[in-house]
Amino acid sequence: MSQPKPTFKGWMKPGPIPPGASGAEPDLELGETLDAISGYYRIFQLENGHRFSTDDVLVAWYGTSWCPTARTVLDLGSGIGTVGLIAAWRLTGARFVTIEAQEESVRLARKSARWNGLEDRYEIRHGDFRIKGLVRSEEKFDLIFGSPPYFPVGTGVEGDHPQKNACRFEMRGSITDYCQTAAQHLQPGGFFACVFPVRPDTQAARVKAAAADAGLSIIRSRAIVLRETEPPLLGLFGMMRAEDLPQSIRTQTWTEPPLIIRAQDGSVHPEYVAVKLSFGFPP
Repeated sequence: MSQPKPTFKGWMKPGPIPPGASGAEPDLELGETLDAISGYYRIFQLENGHRFSTDDVLVAWYGTSWCPTARTVLDLGSGIGTVGLIAAWRLTGARFVTIEAQEESVRLARKSARWNGLEDRYEIRHGDFRIKGLVRSEEKFDLIFGSPPYFPVGTGVEGDHPQKNACRFEMRGSITDYCQTAAQHLQPGGFFACVFPVRPDTQAARVKAAAADAGLSIIRSRAIVLRETEPPLLGLFGMMRAEDLPQSIRTQTWTEPPLIIRAQDGSVHPEYVAVKLSFGFPP
């Protein structure tokens, strides 16, 4: 297969070239798009449904950065597969299990897995991860991802598409459920990466309470500033099972400097440019 030409002068997309990049027309249905996600990897998504966002991208980057040797990965509430696809691009030898309740999102995720040639190491399970047995009790993972919905049902204006609503509102579990499930399925020494609001303060408190109730220690966190000089709205959290840590550090969190997404003038901040380059996205 010939190497496709670079999109930008002086920059070549890194990583493997998947089967779908061979030049064949993608199997797009009405209302679908096929978009860049990592290097030559692409993701199928609905034009007017849920589409991948900065918080999905960042939790994939955060987890793979702090657990770069993971061999087994679980993605809870995986949606259309954004987090799993980026992580699979970065962790080329890892095996994945992703779990998603929405049938439409599962369909799109399976199309993306086929297009990117991941089917031999990428299992997509359809269902609510809270259902007993969907993740077997003996299944343990080095790295677990969670991009939970942020708001209880009824606390905001719902969108115009059910796929969007389930990603925004806690229709099938809250941050508490994500932490509980992660704690049950982490390997000893495993890492749980999640993203959640830090404003208002009550949201940050929910993450801390959920982690503590599940027996997890938040070992590191990083605020996300969407625009320079504005207060952070989201945070990235890295957790481990408290029982795997020395008693003296179970309640200690390393707070990293905020990650800035856009400069004051609206341009992409240089730090976020570096983050995007690290998972094969154009500068």
